[in-house]
Amino acid sequence: MTQHETPHGGMPGWAWSVVVAAGLVAWWGIYRQLPALSEWIVSFLPVTRDTHTGEALAFFFYDVPKVMMLLTLIVFAMGVVRSFFSPEKTRALLSGKREGVGNVMAAGLGVLTPFCSCSAVPLFIGFVSAGIPLGVTFSFLIAAPMVNEVALILLIGLVGWPVALVYLGFGLAIAIVAGWVIGRLHVEGWLQDWVRDIHSGATTPGAVESDELSMTDRYRLGLEAVREIFSRVWIWIIIGIAMGALIHGYVPQDLMVRIMGSGTWWSVPAAVLMGVPMYTNAAGVIPIVEALLGKGAALGTVLAFMMSVIALSMPEMIILRQVLKLRLIAVFIGVVASGILAVGFLFNALF
Repeated sequence: MTQHETPHGGMPGWAWSVVVAAGLVAWWGIYRQLPALSEWIVSFLPVTRDTHTGEALAFFFYDVPKVMMLLTLIVFAMGVVRSFFSPEKTRALLSGKREGVGNVMAAGLGVLTPFCSCSAVPLFIGFVSAGIPLGVTFSFLIAAPMVNEVALILLIGLVGWPVALVYLGFGLAIAIVAGWVIGRLHVEGWLQDWVRDIHSGATTPGAVESDELSMTDRYRLGLEAVREIFSRVWIWIIIGIAMGALIHGYVPQDLMVRIMGSGTWWSVPAAVLMGVPMYTNAAGVIPIVEALLGKGAALGTVLAFMMSVIALSMPEMIILRQVLKLRLIAVFIGVVASGILAVGFLFNALF
């Protein structure tokens, strides 16, 4: 069947392409309006915008559609792209001796994508579904929220470029090494069953040779991937973001300052533990970092707190629970937390 043929009385291939292009334009237009839309929704609610409740609601009504739209776009795109490559070819391209290079490339991509931890999960799922090695996908999942250009620019203005560059280097190192370690552990069996089936290619819809597929078939595969993954994770995305919104609006900043300004050895692990339940992106946590430093908190302790907030957030863990089994989440937390603790202690010793 060629691209111009009409399967089962449906739209021809060119019509699908027009619809997809129009959908992308509409997606971008709506995505750009999400901040204003969230503020507009809150304005109709019986709350004052500058209260804790107003802050939490604005956060929720912005992040839910943002993450849902990112999930839709990325999973659809990866479904279409996957139709051009068999899982075997994809794994062969990025496995074995290429895996270390793949970790570096994935971490570099993460730095260039301004995603918070929950927003990075859709692309993580897309990578896994395309058969990319698990360790490589974890390098992206760690680097995307932990290090990005917004955080670097803000840190340069706040603490100077030497500290910002050291933060960049250690953030990348954590993402690359942690992803490589997870890949060496060969824990693909610790993916949830439905994700493992996708990763292995066992449930690829309409499994036929990629050369035999028309563009209409590829678009259909993309839509099927969206339907399949959305049906499993949408409710957990909402729950995770709701928890994050509550913490974002109500977290007690004064308590954090008292703990992180103590200068004792346990302040670094305490800061990491305090950061895990929170949820924001790198840019959103910078004002908290500034306030903590202004009140005498140690630099390494504050950076460890910042990294834990954006790389190990509880809402992210809730969403990842639908993709990873608890053992793999524990490995992920353990490896990343170890790197963050090392950064905290090192910065406290050097600065």
